[in-house]
Amino acid sequence: MTVIDPSALMGPLWTLLAFVALGWLAARRLTVDPRPIATLLIYLIAPLTFFRALVQGGPTPADLLLTASLFIAASLIALAVHRLARHRLGSEESALLAFSSGTGNTGYFGLPVALVLLPPTGVTLYLFCLLGVTLYEFTVGFYLSARGRFSVRQSLTRIARLPLVYAFLAALLSETAGLEVPAAVMEGLTVFPATYTLLGMMLIGMTLGRVTIHHLDWRFIGIGVVIRYGLWPLLALAAVIGLQAMIKLSPELALALLLIGVVPMAANVVVVAMELGIAPEKGALAVLLTTLAAPLLLPFYLGLLMDLAGLP
Repeated sequence: MTVIDPSALMGPLWTLLAFVALGWLAARRLTVDPRPIATLLIYLIAPLTFFRALVQGGPTPADLLLTASLFIAASLIALAVHRLARHRLGSEESALLAFSSGTGNTGYFGLPVALVLLPPTGVTLYLFCLLGVTLYEFTVGFYLSARGRFSVRQSLTRIARLPLVYAFLAALLSETAGLEVPAAVMEGLTVFPATYTLLGMMLIGMTLGRVTIHHLDWRFIGIGVVIRYGLWPLLALAAVIGLQAMIKLSPELALALLLIGVVPMAANVVVVAMELGIAPEKGALAVLLTTLAAPLLLPFYLGLLMDLAGLP
């Protein structure tokens, strides 16, 4: 079996857990309110982060097709889970589970791992996969989450106010029109990716700082883990094998797709839950547990999936 060195993943893991610990300390010792930080991430930091990434990446039609494919796949998974869960769980719980089922920690955790495992061309392909998942989070995923508390009209109104979609369109427009973003602006935007990661992981810690024993919902956590570490790896493997049978799939793209399938639950589960007020404590516990398990599961899963897909 292909062996992925676990030590290569320890650096990103410990950095992320240190950010979570800082967030916990901020909530417990400094009584920092995490809600304004969630709002800041959604309405300012995330849009500018992905605008910069798109402008730098110079997307081609093939890149955008990759983004669209991941967006559609994530949306279909979330819609299917929502349809199944809404009859068995409460409205807020099923909404949060549906959101989390369509996404994963492709950015905060997956990107540092991609930088270790993939060459520069593979990292670029991974970024466009990541963008598709992120677009799902702030469109279909956000709508499903909002429906846990709000009407259809209120939910759509909230999506219309989200600037990430407009940042995506602005980046595409500037690339299509041949407009060049001034170098000073791009230099100023360099601080946002690190800020996005730092505040996103600290928000988990801040939420955990308010958790009590009655927030521990093993049913919710169990279903989330099965979807994230059971369903997604199988779907990623099926996608790679299917594409290999139809086209000449590069090893870099195959590994990028497999990595999307084995990352832990998304930290943005907590960000969106905090913004909408739908059980952020449950989301924080599930995200933390899957992140702690990732260094053990990810090397095994990735090595096994690479073997099954016939990757070197």
